[in-house]
Amino acid sequence: MSPQTSRLSITELTRCEHCAVLRVSGELDQDCEQFFLRTIGTSVLAGHRHLVLDVTALTFCDSRGLNCLLAARWLLQRREGLLLLAGPGHRLIDLLKQTGSSELLPSHPTVSQSLKALPQEHRPAWPPGGLSSVGCAHTTPQVRLPSSPAQGSPRTPRGASSGTDRTPEASAPCTRLP
Repeated sequence: MSPQTSRLSITELTRCEHCAVLRVSGELDQDCEQFFLRTIGTSVLAGHRHLVLDVTALTFCDSRGLNCLLAARWLLQRREGLLLLAGPGHRLIDLLKQTGSSELLPSHPTVSQSLKALPQEHRPAWPPGGLSSVGCAHTTPQVRLPSSPAQGSPRTPRGASSGTDRTPEASAPCTRLP
């Protein structure tokens, strides 16, 4: 399952009891923060103490997006877990450095390297679908991430049409918070 808005999608690549690897693609900003936090919250409620976010396809992240990442880190830290970023681009790396967030949001060049930062028994099999001799054995994505909650957001996100180009089972409106 790959929940998405017209500008942000989050796809679960693999998981185990303690950890999920999610690909975050598109733009992470104020318009998509509620969707991002709801999706991350759903994964944490499913029991994942650690999240690895593959951000190689994240094309934009502003201060509100950074706040979303920090909120996810805070939530996982309360559960004695970690939030790790995999494959951040130069702009995201610069944002983390300029705000002093690099140490709070550890990043690694690849998902494999991010997973190595976790206890071995908490790592899902990587690459997805592969059998791993160590780590968790559950690799089939089963977490139900949020689907379309509300109809008709107050405004159409920039770059989107009326929303008819999204598939119903894999979309959620990107709404602006009050």
